[in-house]
Amino acid sequence: MNDLEQKKFPIGQFQQSENICDTKLDEHIKVIKNFPAKLKDLIENFTDEQLDTPYREGGWTVRQLVNHIADSHINSFIRFKLALTEDNPVIKPYDEAKWAELQDSANMPVKPAMRMIKGTHQRWTVLLNTLTNKQFERTFRHPEQNKDYDLRHYLAFYVWHCNHHFAHIENLKREKGW
Repeated sequence: MNDLEQKKFPIGQFQQSENICDTKLDEHIKVIKNFPAKLKDLIENFTDEQLDTPYREGGWTVRQLVNHIADSHINSFIRFKLALTEDNPVIKPYDEAKWAELQDSANMPVKPAMRMIKGTHQRWTVLLNTLTNKQFERTFRHPEQNKDYDLRHYLAFYVWHCNHHFAHIENLKREKGW
């Protein structure tokens, strides 16, 4: 993996597991539960200058990453709820790169996004802890990928997503000696 690929995918690209056992599912739910506090600990002393530093050449700033996480995770939470209440609903995709360029992502303080992440993850954790194995088999359709996703595997993807973006910021912090 070259340096750019390493910076883009510091923990590697998402690898779909064939089967996710209940023990692994519990581990995934703990990641969702603990992620907001872990992220807060990582960035809470960042200055505006640090928040406006891209994690890699041509990449998003830390501020944009935090706002992207808020946007992405609330969309994921909604997708979970749609899958639980409708039969294989078709979800609404969005252009995350364009969202990251909007002023609320590019220039606002990160505190509102952090509150969104905290609240979304609190609700998501409660929801996840109430689901049965049968409910984790429920699906939604992603129209751009023309694929159905079951909630068990989609949760695994979002655990990767948490760790992926956390590693972007953590690596930048280490690289810059912050």
